[in-house]
Amino acid sequence: MPQVPIIMPQLGESIAEATIVDIKIKPGDEVVDDQEIIDVETNKAVMGVTTPCKGKIERITVQLTETYPVGAVLGYVEANEQDAARFAKHAPPASPQKEVAEEIPVRADQEVAPARGKKIGARDGDRADGLPVPAITKGATFMSPRVRARMAELQLTTADLAGIMGTGTGNRVTIKDLESFLHKIEDQTAHEASKIRAGVADAMRRSWTRPLSTIGSSVNLDPMLKDRQSRDPKPGLGLYALRALALALAENPAAAAKFFGNRVVQSNSIDIGIAVEAEDGIMVPVIRGADKTSLADLTTKYKELIELARQRRISPDMQTGGIATVSNFGIFGMEWGTPIPLPDQTLLLGLGVGKKVPSWEETKNEFVPKTEAQITLSFDHRSIDGGGASRLLKLVIELLEDPKEL
Repeated sequence: MPQVPIIMPQLGESIAEATIVDIKIKPGDEVVDDQEIIDVETNKAVMGVTTPCKGKIERITVQLTETYPVGAVLGYVEANEQDAARFAKHAPPASPQKEVAEEIPVRADQEVAPARGKKIGARDGDRADGLPVPAITKGATFMSPRVRARMAELQLTTADLAGIMGTGTGNRVTIKDLESFLHKIEDQTAHEASKIRAGVADAMRRSWTRPLSTIGSSVNLDPMLKDRQSRDPKPGLGLYALRALALALAENPAAAAKFFGNRVVQSNSIDIGIAVEAEDGIMVPVIRGADKTSLADLTTKYKELIELARQRRISPDMQTGGIATVSNFGIFGMEWGTPIPLPDQTLLLGLGVGKKVPSWEETKNEFVPKTEAQITLSFDHRSIDGGGASRLLKLVIELLEDPKEL
């Protein structure tokens, strides 16, 4: 019977490869059209690969824990003549082991560590995981060609060398310094970073190339806590903050913009992410049109997202395109924080833990207790200045302290 290839799909705009984490079928199994048969993991989520058509699994050509590029053949389905004719145009791609680093464009001021470089402790034949990342950036401290070559071989960035004390001229890191450091860490416990952990690390490194700033104030939580008791379903405080930020941005569209090159790109929709803790990392699903989504709907969507995050099934498309994110670090008992906005976002609103504090009441001429939390706004200073950020945060606080407006 004719065979139809099962292809590694395009899993996201910036995703070039994925790791096989579960194979749910075996040769000889009957399958239906669009049946989920293989789970793959990227640096953003775990997703399912489905069958191109109904038929019988002829063979699976991939192995668990191995990484394959987009377009790789994962297996074959024995199909009827009609289905085979439909998929005949899909010629088998290059070998799954072919590296993709050279196909990914980078800025002219960056040098890229080739993906074919071996990792520390890698065995012959192992493929390097993850997308290529800048090894040397414009303005970085001078490094000799030998040091650059060694960094490329090990897929290191300048950030990885920050802990090495250079002994060369002007405190430059020499090849001897690098090799000495590598020798010292050989005996330390180490393990390969998960895809999600590596993705978070890469995002934060890229975010830190921008001028970031954080401002903060306090917010009275008592009105929200009282309002929450009258709602069903009951939204968490982080959702109140998300809704307030969305409405504040809708009133201040200039703040809902991204700086790109020499242009200010205005967002056509108030799309806001919410940080969700996942295994060994953070996922940030984006809620589209948050200013037009009620608190009740936000609560329902959030519960769905929490469940997807626990399964690590929040797709890359669900995590891109936002203008801001809300992080409720108060759930960890933290009062204050300076969270970093994602590379493609301008703002990050952080909410700390609520605490009872004394507050002077003029009408009673005495101190009365209130529940207060610290609230912060981190922002890309290229897109918004301190004054604009302060006005935005003040409006958010006003909305939170008068929650009937939400």
